[in-house]
Amino acid sequence: MLEQFGKSVPIDVIVSCRNQIGEGPIWLEDQQRIVWVDITQHLIQWFDPVSGTVEVLDVGKDVGAVAPTTSGGLVAALPGEFVLISHPGRDIRTVGRFEENKPNNRMNDGKCDSLGRFWAGTMAYDLETSAAALYRLNTDCTVDVMVAPVTLSNGIGWSPDNRLMYYVDSPTQSVDMFDYESTTGTLRNRRTFVQIPKEAGLPDGLTVDADGYVWVALWEGGALWRLAQNGQLDMILELPVSQVTSCTFGGSDLSDLYITSAATGLSETRRRAEPQAGNLFRCEPGPRGLPAHCFAGCQ
Repeated sequence: MLEQFGKSVPIDVIVSCRNQIGEGPIWLEDQQRIVWVDITQHLIQWFDPVSGTVEVLDVGKDVGAVAPTTSGGLVAALPGEFVLISHPGRDIRTVGRFEENKPNNRMNDGKCDSLGRFWAGTMAYDLETSAAALYRLNTDCTVDVMVAPVTLSNGIGWSPDNRLMYYVDSPTQSVDMFDYESTTGTLRNRRTFVQIPKEAGLPDGLTVDADGYVWVALWEGGALWRLAQNGQLDMILELPVSQVTSCTFGGSDLSDLYITSAATGLSETRRRAEPQAGNLFRCEPGPRGLPAHCFAGCQ
């Protein structure tokens, strides 16, 4: 339930998918569907809230993040490569490579910026400190290292005016922010937006709503926090699962909040205590979201 100044908002399971690591939900405005991934099961999943149908694609590799493209397909972050996935043909084409000397790394969270560049970062399977980075796939298919070193690259998002970029390297327990120059996609002046207490959970994926507030998922915290532009805690959304991974707004008016979760690593006792772990949730908390940006290159 969402504790919103004493008001409770119900949260529903809308897809009982039991994902191992459900992550990276994105609302596809042109299709009026939500897409998200199950990273270690190699799955891209689509849900149509009108028909209730779920479509699944196995890409054969760990898939850290996806985003829509201007041509109607998806851009995806796979280990060591960015790929384009056509729709509806499902052809997969590599358009950018990186970390070819780091076979123990995989991709994690990512999103597109307002000029159609795809940002996504990495992590080591064994969580080796400083073994990863945040990358940017440009519209000419070149790849730039944008933040390094990183340990577990995670949530990313931009303020509505595109002047700030928010970013999570999870083990730091911090949601950081940069001054952001949208034309060049450059970052400067990194500083802490909010420090998450360890007892509240590990900061994971995030989204920014139309009011400029930041929603951050708390892994092992069983919650989402909504944070004001000054970093003050504004709302807490408590879920019936501990491993909350990310969220995004969707629906025709972007008032539905979709939330992903994970079942990986849970003991049998915890699985029985959290029968909804790994499912996709939805609620209507009040605020509305921002449209997702599309990848605009390599077509």
